Amino acid sequence: MQLRYSFRLYPDTAQRIALAKAFGCARVVFNDAVRAREDARRAGMPFPVASELSKKLITEAKRTAARSWLGEVSAVVLQQSLRDAEAAYRNFFASLKGTRKGAKTGAPRFKSRKDKRQSIRFTANARWSVDAAGRLCLPKIGPVKVAWSRTLPTTPTSVTVIKDAAGRYFASFVIDTAPDVDASAMPDTDLKIGIDLGLAHFAVLSDGTKIDSPRFLRRAEKKLKKGQRDLSRKQKGSKNREKARLKVARAHAQVADVRREFHHQLSTRLIRDNQAIGVEDLAVKALARTRLAKSVHDAGWSQFVAMLEYKARRYGRTLVKIGRYVPTSQTCSFCGRVDGPKPLHVREWTCPACKMVHDRDINSAINVKKAAGLAATACGAPIRPECLLAQRGETGSHGFSSKPCVA
Repeated sequence: MQLRYSFRLYPDTAQRIALAKAFGCARVVFNDAVRAREDARRAGMPFPVASELSKKLITEAKRTAARSWLGEVSAVVLQQSLRDAEAAYRNFFASLKGTRKGAKTGAPRFKSRKDKRQSIRFTANARWSVDAAGRLCLPKIGPVKVAWSRTLPTTPTSVTVIKDAAGRYFASFVIDTAPDVDASAMPDTDLKIGIDLGLAHFAVLSDGTKIDSPRFLRRAEKKLKKGQRDLSRKQKGSKNREKARLKVARAHAQVADVRREFHHQLSTRLIRDNQAIGVEDLAVKALARTRLAKSVHDAGWSQFVAMLEYKARRYGRTLVKIGRYVPTSQTCSFCGRVDGPKPLHVREWTCPACKMVHDRDINSAINVKKAAGLAATACGAPIRPECLLAQRGETGSHGFSSKPCVA
């Protein structure tokens, strides 16, 4: 499988200027490709193929006075920008046909020079390299200082240089890994757990472990509010406004970085210690439209589950997602009785049938484990409970209801 390894770059002033030229040239070529496709569509002509666009928008354009500055950057960067436009149209058409998974994608749009995130890609044809001093040597840019936080396991197939909204530069390397080799690095274990994701606690495991929610955004709100207030008072187009914007962007980037690091550490620990993991398929988009929206975004459940997915594939573990309408918080994990929906403030409840007292989150995690087929009977055989019909009064049980079910 392919993975990305990102490292911080520290270009000097001349290299920043060269990177800005490369970002601009790649953006112009992308926009020219979109414009050529749109012109052909309006004229009722077939879309020009990639080879025609490459000849017209790169090779011939360099010979004109209006586009002569395209020759100041690596040709590979321009070719990769055309490939990005091709991929954008391919995804758009696949989304229209319904053959592409996920949310519907719109038609490719023009990129703006005011976009706060810029990127260019170098493949092996660009002959980029890493010198003996550990600097990343890029064509027509020069050797750029890299902050290596770890070693690359194999030779990268490509590198993408990214400038984010906070003005930071990163090098993202694409690495091909062997799942068999990665799986052999993991310790042998037969443990299986269920995970209940929530807001009071970020995650509660079926073995009773509770992992507190760090609430990174909530803790940084005071700093963010002050920075945003200062930004609103600056005159548009002024240098002071750009400085204030960078200050706010860096504060948001810091929150996103620590949240990502927390997700990485927790997901790696769970994958390392367990052979199989069960987790709920939460309706994060629906929950983000409720009064809990800020807390839901702060938790970052989708990013965490995505990390569990790719790490499970990489290291040979099993990840099972259960349906979002399984009443895990309403079912007694001991006798299986469905007791109906409960308000969020009810954190403990007693089963009317077996009189078992349940912690709401731990009980849900155990039910997630059972619904994923990871629990075992006395003889060791896995069990999976029968499908239960949702309660008529249960939130989200109707097909057209937009109200989410919060466990």
